[in-house]
Amino acid sequence: MSPQLAGLLQLIALIAALALAYRPLGDYMAKVYSSEKHYAPEKWIYKVIGANPAAEMRWPAYLRGVLAFSAVSVLFLYLMQRVQGSLPGSLGFSSIDPDQAFNTAASFVANTNWQSYYGEQAMGHVVQTGGLAVQNFLSAAVGMAVAVALVRGFARSRTGELGNFWADLVRGTVRILIPISVIGAIVLVACGVIQNFSGIHQVGQFTGGTQEWNGGAVASQEAIKELGTNGGGYFNANSAHPFENPNPLSNLFEIFLILLIPFALTRTFGRMVGSLKQGYAILGTMAVIWIGFVALMMWTEFAHRGPAFEIAGGAMEGKETRFGIAGSSLFAVSTTLTSTGAVNSFHSSYTGFGGGITMLGMQLGEIAPGGVGSGLYGMLIMAIIAVFIAGLMVGRTPEYLGKKIGTRQIKFAACYILVTPALVLGFTAVAMALPTPSDSMTNSGAHGFSEILYAYTSGANNNGSAFAGLNADTQWFNSTIGIAMLLGRFLPMVFVLALAGSLAEQKPVPETAGTLRTDKPLYAGLLVGTILIITGLTYFPALALGPLAEGLAS
Repeated sequence: MSPQLAGLLQLIALIAALALAYRPLGDYMAKVYSSEKHYAPEKWIYKVIGANPAAEMRWPAYLRGVLAFSAVSVLFLYLMQRVQGSLPGSLGFSSIDPDQAFNTAASFVANTNWQSYYGEQAMGHVVQTGGLAVQNFLSAAVGMAVAVALVRGFARSRTGELGNFWADLVRGTVRILIPISVIGAIVLVACGVIQNFSGIHQVGQFTGGTQEWNGGAVASQEAIKELGTNGGGYFNANSAHPFENPNPLSNLFEIFLILLIPFALTRTFGRMVGSLKQGYAILGTMAVIWIGFVALMMWTEFAHRGPAFEIAGGAMEGKETRFGIAGSSLFAVSTTLTSTGAVNSFHSSYTGFGGGITMLGMQLGEIAPGGVGSGLYGMLIMAIIAVFIAGLMVGRTPEYLGKKIGTRQIKFAACYILVTPALVLGFTAVAMALPTPSDSMTNSGAHGFSEILYAYTSGANNNGSAFAGLNADTQWFNSTIGIAMLLGRFLPMVFVLALAGSLAEQKPVPETAGTLRTDKPLYAGLLVGTILIITGLTYFPALALGPLAEGLAS
């Protein structure tokens, strides 16, 4: 079987598995967030934190809940790392330096999981399981809660109430993330992923000598890091490490976990707004972009010219030989089109165009299908922009799901799409202008610029993957990327929740003959075009200096 055919079969199997899970999971999540019943464990949690889950919140109160909870999470995780040397199960590792502790705390709370350290050489079992793994659950639940609040903004009328943040947070964690993660961890253990709390021990090498290894609760953390589109890794090699991702079956299952909830949330959206066709339109838009990026990535990696590449069957440098070009390319596209920092190959070693594809996937806003929660609300923001553009074309006040898109709504949407590019391009420009950050580049020219651009693109978009050619463990990068991660995560949420509140206050606008049908393929095509044009106009000059220049020169 040719590698290309094997890649096509993997893609077909993945799509089939996602299709089977789409309807039951999407409907189940809609029931979870619409239910008024509270389970006993949830009631205990509400009692401990002092929350009233039945109290409705307007958007400022909902936002305060998001920010307060996230701020406490950053502080808790920072302190846990700073005192690691005194904790049991530290494996003898010392406490984490302040700048790296801040970067890691910001990273995991922001659902980014950018790691500038060697996991197996820095973090003990308590920090890994009681700190990092816990935030994998909670940061994903926060993103889902904000997405559901925006959906309620479309579904409700003549009220500014968006639900209760604490109830949405707890339900998303207890009823959705934990059950699926338990099943996922069991499957991964069956595939060969390790799950233990062993200490550091000596392992013999084929070439002689020994090497130190430690175990860990890897399968349980692997399941939620992929399911919650968090990323990161127990080991420095991440999902290329055989303890995390031992074979092609585990590789395909991890990609399935990455895409599962973001795609299924479109069904949840359609169910909650009372129109499944609207959910299908968003799903179709996401799927077209994702499949298009997969096809482009496989083409550029398989078709790369040169004697060495032709003998290997394509550009194998940086790819995991157990998975091949197809398995690595499929993982790379899925992880960068979602906010998942997990990688099973070195993106820095991809072809110039291949590296550009991974970068562009993040620069789209990670909306195809995007992160857990963040992908849906990012796509809905772009849907509002597309409706507004269509309204300008025909001279009609734009409407989406029965809500008028006026000056206030479009300002919130515009601020949302401007925040991340400002962070990415601003920090990249400063880093390239200063001598100290540029000293961290292992490559010069276009590829070196791509390393810096990728780092801030990954941080500000809350992705967390790395180009793997940049020494980011410095005070400059730990601090600036940490700031970019926090601002890139929580500033957009401000505008999303403000938009949700303004939509919920409106009364529904009746559909007329002049209303743009947003559940048709024509609108989905307009939405795809809007996404690509906005991203292209924003990032094309920077991409032209980096991956495009490198690709054209090769």
